[in-house]
Amino acid sequence: MTATAERLAAPVPAPEPPRQARWEPWALGVLLVGTGVAYIWGLGASGWANSFYAAAVQAGSVSWKAFFFGSSDAANSITVDKPPMSLWLMSLSVRIFGLNSWAMLVPQALLGVGSVALLWGTVRRYFGAAAGLLAGLVLALTPVAALMFRFNNPDALLVLLMIAAVWAMMRAVQDGRTRWLVLVGVFCGFGFLTKQLQVMLVVPPLALTYLIAGPPKLGKRVLQLFAALGGLIVSAGWWLAIVELWPADSRPWIGGSQNNSILELTLGYNGLGRLSGNETGSVGGGGMRGAGDAATGAVGGFPGMGEAAGGMAAGGMAPGGRAGGGMWGSTGITRLFESAQGGQIAWLIPAALILLVAGIVLRGKAPRVDTQRASFIVWGLWLLVTGLTFSFMAGIFHAYYTVALAPAIAALIGSGSVFAWRHRDVLWVRLVLAVSLAATIAMAWVLLGRSPSFVPWLRWAILVVGIVAAVAVLIPAVTRGRLAAAVILAAIFTGLAGPTAYAIDTINTPHTGSIVSAGPSVEGGMGGPGGGRGGFGGFGGMADGGNRRTDGTGAGAGTGAGTLGVPPAGIGQIPGGATVPGGTTSTTDGSRGAMGGGAAGGLLQGSTPGAAVVSTLEENSDQFTWVAAAIGSNSASGYQLATQSPVMAIGGFNGSDPSPTLAQFQQYVAEGKIHFFIAGGGMGGGMNAEGTATAISTWVTENFTATTVDGVTLYDLTVAG
Repeated sequence: MTATAERLAAPVPAPEPPRQARWEPWALGVLLVGTGVAYIWGLGASGWANSFYAAAVQAGSVSWKAFFFGSSDAANSITVDKPPMSLWLMSLSVRIFGLNSWAMLVPQALLGVGSVALLWGTVRRYFGAAAGLLAGLVLALTPVAALMFRFNNPDALLVLLMIAAVWAMMRAVQDGRTRWLVLVGVFCGFGFLTKQLQVMLVVPPLALTYLIAGPPKLGKRVLQLFAALGGLIVSAGWWLAIVELWPADSRPWIGGSQNNSILELTLGYNGLGRLSGNETGSVGGGGMRGAGDAATGAVGGFPGMGEAAGGMAAGGMAPGGRAGGGMWGSTGITRLFESAQGGQIAWLIPAALILLVAGIVLRGKAPRVDTQRASFIVWGLWLLVTGLTFSFMAGIFHAYYTVALAPAIAALIGSGSVFAWRHRDVLWVRLVLAVSLAATIAMAWVLLGRSPSFVPWLRWAILVVGIVAAVAVLIPAVTRGRLAAAVILAAIFTGLAGPTAYAIDTINTPHTGSIVSAGPSVEGGMGGPGGGRGGFGGFGGMADGGNRRTDGTGAGAGTGAGTLGVPPAGIGQIPGGATVPGGTTSTTDGSRGAMGGGAAGGLLQGSTPGAAVVSTLEENSDQFTWVAAAIGSNSASGYQLATQSPVMAIGGFNGSDPSPTLAQFQQYVAEGKIHFFIAGGGMGGGMNAEGTATAISTWVTENFTATTVDGVTLYDLTVAG
């Protein structure tokens, strides 16, 4: 047996914390400052970003009650469909600096910098400075991370809290103290208050890692995990208990629920429904009521759309032209590599999985409590559990969800590649490095090939440089000689050139709307509704997946009645020629619609009112609880942000919640609490939902007179028709 083989076969002691090299503070400073500059650069161009959350930020900045509950408006008619922790940070910033895009989005960018720093520290502790810096760099340059850390969705805070949970868990593995386990639970509980059950995807990896590698005896490890569970329950449960015990008539309706219950929202629409597809109130997937019913042609409560959507929603044809699947794309093991998701996250997934296996094998003879093996286990299980869940979940799925995979991939690339490089004197390890480079080359070739006009030379450069690096890794004389630094640089270029190009494109492109994606337009890039840079990309079969810039240009428009290429026009004209009371007409460029944007807004894009509409809404605004009411939160959001006065979002995000009831709305009108009703906006229907939007809009149109201002239909509710 050779000396190298004997060394690998012998038990390997746990490593001591690495000493700091002289160059490390400078490199870390460049990484963090560079990340901050990149994430903050040009933030104002995205305006309100996701105006659904922006309106709640505005409300929370002027009302502490709205702040606590996460209400969509300061008059507390309804909440957003998530717990409010991510909104708290942005609302506090707006309270301090005033209502503007920068005040709202800079905290998100700083969360990104914090995530990179925390990942660096977590990986560095067990694998050294180079591994930590590489992990942080990979996370910072992951396209979907560059998107979500510049956006106002809850995912930015969620990612930081999940990394923090792993950091605390690894400290527990290191010394076995219960306090670290409790802290793990607290971070997971805060993650729950950020995005509910999604944080639970990292709980099994965390628990299993400690059961395997925790220093105490098994019985104590189990008890410590119960302490972690207690930390989770307390840190999340206090808010849940207050919301559930608060009298329902003095708090806002819980958006996304049909029974005004945060527990229902947790277990239904935002919980098990995401896995099964049975999401009451959703307008996607099974939520398109009557999908496939060509006889009645009803979708989401709107006549004329069933024939167009039936095949897709029933699984006959998925968006983007793929057979099988539903409104949110086909499910299966390849889902993360498909056009809609691939460019967001998939660049380094194969290499991360290969290096995961190699790292565990290299630590095979180490003690049970080995921290390096535990690190590979926790990050690897995070990637596998979350990745498989995203791949097979049948409910609402958006490409940007994949940001939850970015820390695990980055950690495995940083720790796995550096750890393997240190064992490059072993033939099979060199083969592993070469294979991981080859897999990365193949992924970059495929992903860049989906955008032929986007930096067309880059895929060839990656191919050439990557092949040279893969061959060089196999030659011991090269990896041990003066050329070793050149091999490392070539490998880094191979792995990061593609994601970096996508990240730069993302940073330089404004993003708005409820469904956004990173990078350039891609062929067949629709994984479901949206899929574009901002707004509603359109359903089905569009060559570039419906990517649309915020100025409305791009391929999101579509043509032809009876298809879903033209977004349905709110409560107005919709594909198939049918109309709904009080509606506005749709245009072939998609400027109005329940799915798209335009002045009236819609299901997935906020309203953009003109000066005349804003001036009208602001008349005597201090005399009303709500200056207006609109169907759907996105439609209401733009008017609220423009006037900075409460606008009631009838039915919440999808327009499908039974809030308010028709009787409640009529009472508000009789009491003079609502000035205007704004026609257009969200769809108002959903799977098994008891939404009241249609009844309210019908009552308004039958009893009040319409006036058109800047193309927006208004009903003055203080003057009977």
